[in-house]
Amino acid sequence: MVLSDSLQSTSAIWQWHDLPIRYQTAGTTGDAVILVHGFGASSDHWRKNIPVLAETHRVYALDLLGFGLSAKPTPGEPFLYTFETWGQQIVEFCQEIVGTPAFLVGNSVGCIAALQAAVMAPQLASGVVLLNCSLRLLHDRKRASLPWHRRSSAPLLQSLLSYRPFGNYFFNQLAKAKVIRKILLQAYRDPSAVTDELVDLLLQPALEPGAAAVFLAFTRYSQGPLAEDLLPQLTCPALIAWGDADPWEPIALGRELSNFPAVEDFIPLEGVGHCPQDEAPDQVNTILQNWFDKHRSSKANP
Repeated sequence: MVLSDSLQSTSAIWQWHDLPIRYQTAGTTGDAVILVHGFGASSDHWRKNIPVLAETHRVYALDLLGFGLSAKPTPGEPFLYTFETWGQQIVEFCQEIVGTPAFLVGNSVGCIAALQAAVMAPQLASGVVLLNCSLRLLHDRKRASLPWHRRSSAPLLQSLLSYRPFGNYFFNQLAKAKVIRKILLQAYRDPSAVTDELVDLLLQPALEPGAAAVFLAFTRYSQGPLAEDLLPQLTCPALIAWGDADPWEPIALGRELSNFPAVEDFIPLEGVGHCPQDEAPDQVNTILQNWFDKHRSSKANP
């Protein structure tokens, strides 16, 4: 099938506080949708979703500060790599580029960033969809519930990573195609979804200047909001979908998030891992389209 020009995504650069931010967009009609990737990923992780959703929506996917082809400034110059920063980025992207309220869809830590944006600017959030939301199990407030070996080993590793020579060496060992492939094969239940294209999409941004500092800053970030902090503040509807074969974010713990009033439904995805939008795009696209239709705005066009 040949996609029409309006359904083929185009890349552009948005200058945010004098920092170049890459985003992709497709579609010219319908409500706006903003797709927010997870840690170490980029807007390319939504390549299987953008053209399908663009059939009926104006779709945007952005590279969060520090990831993909967006700027990777030294932490603290001028921004720290926190969910408050990324939430602010999403809010201002919606204001300056999208121009209307939007549905916010996140994967992994992108879910926390999307929730943060929806809480910061509720007038801009039509709804929030969480795909295998990061539970942030290494957060300071959650470590007490972890097994003793994880509770003690995580702070030790974070301390070691704060020593720059060790941290850079550690990152350089990760930023290799064979290592990224191995990690993906843990995260994805279906090994056929771990393609050379996917590995390259994750590897290339990791080779850019500044990528190591971003990685190390985030691995030492054990504060900030949790999903259970933000969901009670949500004023728009939310939907949660969860791959039940996720080795990192247990679905049993994820189900607990469905107890918050804003969450309309919790949909388990059988045999799917941590990144359902990429591993099971047909399922995810159908879920998203149906939910967007349910909450369709009467004023969908800008």
